[in-house]
Amino acid sequence: METAVIRSKAEVAGENAEAGTGDGALPVVDPRYVAPRDARALSRQFFQRLTELEEGTHEYQYARNTLIEMNMSLVRFAAGRFRGRGDDMEDIVQTGMIGLIKAIDRFELSREVEFTSFALPYIVGEIKRFFRDTTWAVHVPRRLQELRVELAKAREELASRLDREPTVAELATLMNISENEVVEGQIAANGYNSSSLDAALTGDGPEGGEAVLADFIGVEEDGLRLVEDFHSLAPLMAELSERDRQIIHMRFVEEATQAEIGEELGCSQMHVSRLIKRIITRLREGMLGELGCA
Repeated sequence: METAVIRSKAEVAGENAEAGTGDGALPVVDPRYVAPRDARALSRQFFQRLTELEEGTHEYQYARNTLIEMNMSLVRFAAGRFRGRGDDMEDIVQTGMIGLIKAIDRFELSREVEFTSFALPYIVGEIKRFFRDTTWAVHVPRRLQELRVELAKAREELASRLDREPTVAELATLMNISENEVVEGQIAANGYNSSSLDAALTGDGPEGGEAVLADFIGVEEDGLRLVEDFHSLAPLMAELSERDRQIIHMRFVEEATQAEIGEELGCSQMHVSRLIKRIITRLREGMLGELGCA
């Protein structure tokens, strides 16, 4: 049986240190195991290389990827601040990686600041954006999103202290806000998660099958709207003169042209056009309730 040889992180870190002492491509055996202190020094060398290399080349991509892997500890450090919020830590870390990549692409050595100081706001900002925008099923104002987080902390603290669910008044007192604000925050929290329309519900569905949420949601019936429009239009049509009703019937029921209507009524096509426009305007205003009692 073969024996697997497993190298410790310390051994890999030692090889990294030796590899990083050279010049040229600045090879690193495994960037993931570079110590944070060494990563800061090596990062400056790799950023310098990026300024000397042509973007898109293999060497440029190697230097950029090494910078990303060497500084992954920054992402894990920032992601740790958001632990316990009910979201998958892997998703949070992946989101933070986007911020790290943005920071690497925008960092300039001429700024004369440590890369860690420059990158952390990008990483944290990307994670916060993930919580504020992506994880909400319904978009709500940022103020209410932040209130939901504070409300959850206050509820957990009071629940453990009182051994029961706290009341709105108790939450308001602890948070030093009004009861209306507490209620507003609780309502906003309903937008954080959503249920699938295919989610199973208790009880029987149509025809004895399993009930799902979609079974209980109505749909807008286009035919019903058409019936309502006909009922609203009928008294307005009755108020028209016999001639106007004849013009409407010929144009929209018999689908006669304006020239054919003109021949039937003994007037020009242009006059027919003006008559139709006047009748349609009157009916439209009546449908919109703008005619009043006239």
